[in-house]
Amino acid sequence: MSYTKNPHMPKVRRDAADMVRRGFTPTEVGRRFGVGSSTICKWIKKSKLYGYYPIPTLSSKPKHHPNQISDDLVWKISKQRLRTKRCSEVIHQELLNQGITTSLSSVKRTLDRRGLLKKRSPWKRYHPHQERPYPLQSGDLVETDTIHRMIDKSKRLYVFTLIDVYSRWVYAKAYERINSAVGVNFIQEAQLHSSFHFNMIQSDHGPEFGKWFVERIQKNHRYTRIGKPNDNSHIERFNRTLQEELLDKLPNDVNIINCELKKYLQYYNNERLHLGINLKTPNQVINCVQGAE
Repeated sequence: MSYTKNPHMPKVRRDAADMVRRGFTPTEVGRRFGVGSSTICKWIKKSKLYGYYPIPTLSSKPKHHPNQISDDLVWKISKQRLRTKRCSEVIHQELLNQGITTSLSSVKRTLDRRGLLKKRSPWKRYHPHQERPYPLQSGDLVETDTIHRMIDKSKRLYVFTLIDVYSRWVYAKAYERINSAVGVNFIQEAQLHSSFHFNMIQSDHGPEFGKWFVERIQKNHRYTRIGKPNDNSHIERFNRTLQEELLDKLPNDVNIINCELKKYLQYYNNERLHLGINLKTPNQVINCVQGAE
C-alpha cells in the first residue's frame, strides 16, 4: 500500500486489527478494507504496541541520506549560534573562517530543526499598508499604546496611553483588563477630553488593537511596522516618562492610579515644558494654532 496522508487511516488500522481480534481472518478483513492480508498482519503487530488506539502513520522522511552532515558539524553549528546569537549568514561565514566547509542552506536547515531560528509568528495578520501622514496640525497623527504592570504572578493592570504627535498632548487611563472593547472606550474618552479631532490613530499589533477595534473606533487607523517600535517613538517615550515620574511611585491599584493620573495629565498638558515643541506646553501649541485660525 502506497504512503498516505489520509487523516482517517490511523482509525482504519485500529478497526482492522480489532476485527481480526474478534475472529475474522486477515484475508476477510483485507477484502473489507481493500488492502492485502500481509498489510493487515503488519497492522496487527503494531496494534500490540498501541492497543485499542489509532495506529499513527509513520513519517515518510528518510532515516538516512548519503549527503547528510555529521553530528559533529550539527553540534558546531548549534554551538556557534548559541554563543554568538547571530544570523545564519554570519554563522556560515564564521565556520568557513574556521576551516569548516558547509553550505548556507545546511546551516539554515540545521538551525531550523534544532529550533534555533526566530520565525515570524503565524498568528500575525496581514494589514494593508497605509501611508503615515505628516502631522501639520493637531490630530493629524495620534499614537496609542498600553503599559503592562505586574500585580502578582498571575495578575496585571493596564494603562492605556495616547499622544498627539504635533502638539504632544497626552491622555492616559488605567484598567483592570485589556481587550478591544476597552481600547475603543479609551479612544472615545480621550476624544471627549481633547479640543481637536483625531484624524489618524496609529497603534502597534497588540491584541487590544485588533480588527474589532479598528472597525469600531470610527476613525482612520494605521498599524506600525512589525518589529519597528521606532514607528511609535513618541508614545514609547511618553510611556517611559509616565512610569518614571508617576507610575513607579504608586501602588498597583487602578483607582489610585486613575486619581493621580488626572493630576499628572493636567500638569503634563498645561505646565510641563517640552523640548520637542520649543519649550512650550501642549496646550500652548494647541491654543496658538486655534488662535491663528
